[in-house]
Amino acid sequence: MIKESEMATIKIKQTKSRIGAPKDQKRTLDALGLTKMHRVVEHEDTPAIMGLIRKVKHLVTVVE
Repeated sequence: MIKESEMATIKIKQTKSRIGAPKDQKRTLDALGLTKMHRVVEHEDTPAIMGLIRKVKHLVTVVE
């Protein structure tokens, strides 16, 4: 079993504004912890997080 310290992490940066985005996409950005533009958050690389990123892929970029 993989330990929590060995889990791969990804950094996500909000590159476009949430103004004009549908409410569900705004809630997805909130769930990712992105509240303002150019903020970077770090999450574990899980299928759930990848699904959230896929939903707002036009508003965020994945930073390595």
